[in-house]
This record gives sequence, C-alpha cells and structure tokens, in this order.
Amino acid sequence: MPRLARSFAYLALVGVTATCSASSSGKATKESDKGSSFTLFATTELFGNIEPCGCTSDPMGDLSRTVALIAGARAGKDAVIYVDGGSTLYAKPPLPAEAATQTSAKANLLLQTMTQRLHVDAVGLGATDLAMGPEGVRPPRQAANVPASAGLPLAEPTVVTAGGVEVGIFGATSPTLVPAAGPVIDAARAAVAKLRAGGAQVVVGLAYMPMREARDLAREVDGIDIIVVGADAPEPDKIIPDPGKVRSTWLVQPGNRGQVVTRMDVTVRGGGPLADALGAARAKSHIAALGERIPALQAQLAKWAKDPTADADFVATKKKELADLEAQKAALEKNPLQVPDKGSWFVMQQVQISKGLPCDAGMQAAKTKLDEEVGKANVAAAKDDQPTPPEKGHPGYSGIEECGFCHGDAVKFWKKTRHAEAWKTLVDAGKQWSYDCIGCHVTGWKEPGGATLSVNDDLRDVQCEVCHGPGSIHVDQDGKEKPLSLVTKPPAERCKKCHTPAHSDTFDYDAYLRDVTGPGHGEKLRKELGDGPTAHELRKAALEKAGAEVGPGCKK
Repeated sequence: MPRLARSFAYLALVGVTATCSASSSGKATKESDKGSSFTLFATTELFGNIEPCGCTSDPMGDLSRTVALIAGARAGKDAVIYVDGGSTLYAKPPLPAEAATQTSAKANLLLQTMTQRLHVDAVGLGATDLAMGPEGVRPPRQAANVPASAGLPLAEPTVVTAGGVEVGIFGATSPTLVPAAGPVIDAARAAVAKLRAGGAQVVVGLAYMPMREARDLAREVDGIDIIVVGADAPEPDKIIPDPGKVRSTWLVQPGNRGQVVTRMDVTVRGGGPLADALGAARAKSHIAALGERIPALQAQLAKWAKDPTADADFVATKKKELADLEAQKAALEKNPLQVPDKGSWFVMQQVQISKGLPCDAGMQAAKTKLDEEVGKANVAAAKDDQPTPPEKGHPGYSGIEECGFCHGDAVKFWKKTRHAEAWKTLVDAGKQWSYDCIGCHVTGWKEPGGATLSVNDDLRDVQCEVCHGPGSIHVDQDGKEKPLSLVTKPPAERCKKCHTPAHSDTFDYDAYLRDVTGPGHGEKLRKELGDGPTAHELRKAALEKAGAEVGPGCKK
C-alpha cells in the first residue's frame, strides 16, 4: 500500500475480517482444519551492520539480538525460514580504502553468522553487494533476471520445506539499481512457474527494487504469495506496520541495517490466496490508533450538535463512521487474531531489534573479538598515517591545550560538557580504533593538520576547533588576528556532520547549544537562547521512553 495511506488503511481490513473470523463467530476450529504452519523472517539492506552506533537513545539492529530471535524460533523445530533481500555485506560505496581490513572482517563475521548461525535460506542481490567486485558477492544470490554471463555467483530458485509446507523462493533485481540485471517480469514468471512445478505451495519473492516496481511485479506476475521488498528500506520511524496488497500478493518491507526484522507466521490450509489474520501485536497498535481517532470524532460530533447550521446528512454519516470505528475497536479487543473460517492465513509483525530483546552469548563474544582484532589491524595499518599538512597560509589544528592559554574559562566550561568525554566513550566501548566511530570523537578528522587514526593524542574529544574551526594561525599570532576559518557561533550544518539521525536522534540545534554555552563560553549567546529544552533534557526523556533495561545476556 502507498506509504501516505498507511495510517488508517487497516480499517477496511478490520471491517472485513471482524465479521468472518472463526474466533469472532464463535466457531471452534477442528484439529483437521488447523493446517501446516511455518515462520518466515526477513531482513534487507543490512549494509554490513553488525551492531548499531551506541549514541542513540534506543539503538536498534544488534546482530546478537537478531541471532537470539531467529535461533530461538528455530530451536527444536524445522518450521523457520530466514531470507535476506540484498545489499547485505557492505555499506554504500565508495568504501574507504583505509577501512578495507575492517570492512572485510565485518563482512566475514556477518556472512558466517547468516550461514552458520541463522542458516539463511536465500539472499537477494542488492545495489551494494558489488562494492567489493564479483568475488565479494557471497553467498550465491537469488536473482532470476541476472544472466550467468554477468559472472556473479547465482542460486537457482529453490523450494524449502518448513513445517510440512513446501515454500518456493526466488529473487529479482531492478536493472535501475544493479546494471547487470535484465528485464524483471518474464524472468519472474519463469521462476514462479518452475517453483510451482516443483511443488511449492507458497511462493516468496525477494524483490530488490523500489516499492513501486515491486507492486508492478505483483500486478504482472501470477502466483507470488509474498514479496519481500528489498530496496530503499526505511528507518524504524518510517516502517510500514501493515503488509500491502496487490491482487493476491502481499508486500512487506523490513527496516534497514537490521533495525526492524519482518516476521510472518503462515498457516497453509489447502490452496488459494493468503488472508491477513492481523494478530495481537498489530491489533494492539490498531486499537491504540482507533483509541485516538474515536475521541477526536466524538468531540467533533459534540461540536456539530450545538451548531444549528450543521448539515444533517453529513452529521449522520459521521455518526455512522463513529459507530463503525467503535465496533471495529471492540471486535479487535475481543479477537485480535482474525482467522478466516477456511483457507490459508498469516500473522505479520515488524519486530524492532531494540535493546530490550535478549542477546546471544556467542555473538556477544564474537563482536568483542571482532573489535579487538579490527582495532589492532587498523592501528598496525595506519602506523605511518600522518596528517596532511595545511597549505601555506591555511590553518591546521592546535588542540585544546593551546586554546586554554588564552581561553581558560572557556576550556574550564568545556570540560564539564559531553564533548569532553567523547574519546572516553569509545575507549569504554572498545571502539576507539574503529573507522565507524573515531571520526566524530576526535578533532579535525582527516582534515589538513587534523587527527588521523595513528596521530590524535592532542586532538582527542570534540574540542574547540571542531565547532569553531582550525586555529593554528590564530595561535601562532598570539590571538592578534582572527582568520576567516574561525567562527564564533558554529552553523547548525557543522554540528550535523556528526549529529545525524542515525547517531544523535534527539539533536536539536538550540537545545544542544544550551548545553555547551554558559559562563566563560558564550554566556551572551546562552542568555539569547533563553529558556527551553536542553540536550540533557531531550536525551533523558528519550532514554526514559526507551527504557533503561537491556535484554537478558546483553552487555548494553
């Protein structure tokens, strides 16, 4: 379904299923009518992510939690299928040359985990999978419309038995995203026909393409029950909670970087299309949405009741709408699982891989070992990585000690801020030699005269020059001349280089300025900012909302 229409698109579904549910009608389900069931887990666009940046209030996407989730569902059962939509092992190119060892190590751990711990059944081909060349494409990919002449490791459409159900899986890749791919529709038709001929009762397509193209695929090709949409996977706050539908095909999309895993519990009872039975998790969110909409409509009706000019027919229509919403809410509260009287059905849930979920001990140890090995390798490789000297007449970075000679009060104030703890947070997490992290925890990263991985002793933490600009000329001239490189009030765009949504989810320019200005450092600006939320307050509120507890077996 289109994203703009997702907010209340479920109402039509509820209106239909609430009246035809076996549960709601009070009919008992015969043992012979229960059918056979399996669980499908799907990820996409992992981009080589092993774990999230720990700087956000509710970090999502930890591989150890995903392993605990899927491996736990597999325990003692053969009814679980795990698929990935593509863009799996590598971040978006170009990949930094100096981080080649780190990129390779992360990719190897992710691959090992997917194949040996998660037992991935199929992986699609995505845009970033070719970042390390054809030899870096691992494992063989499902991409029915990519010819063998492309020289990529490809897998044939496959039929997997799970919970007594024969599940066919194929992949298709958008030529606009992966130039090696050919036309989609005919290749998909041939793949589906092959799977059905091979006994597939349910067909799953891994469509690495934008949602619009995936909907076209569902519209043009018969026999696809579920499409996992791989490209343009959203952040958690933009995730589509409900499956979309085109004809008899259901479309689902996980979140990017492993932050949201799609889970579908499918029950097969004979042939025919799958019905959406909603389930407790999604019903809860729908009930909450109805709980907001119903009072709003009640308030409107109360207002119209006092208005003698209100259109009677319109008001009557709105009263009926209110009654329908109340009936739908009551039906969901009574029967969140809307199982049809006959035919196959599924329950779908978008599982946020957040800190409250359990962790797998083996993966926790593997991540720690990865950090240690990558750190040593990065340090060894960067031992001769000297800063680029500034061009003649251009400033470099001097460090906080030089600033303190003339701006002692400002430095004293700075030492009380979170910026002064930036390097320590990396050391505590064992990430101080990681290229994923170091750039935002030192001063002048990779800039002329600034910090590098091997040369940063005097430039650790987010010092004055990160915000105000490189000051070596200013220092050399004993502060008598202020070069253009220095700014009194840093622009928001400078802050946003590190305070991105993925790394600083509560960032607000004025609020964060309130925390880093005061006596001795921008006292006048602090007064101009006035009362209002501070960074500390925003962060505290977000952490409280996310909850302080971490899942069993987790370190953080």
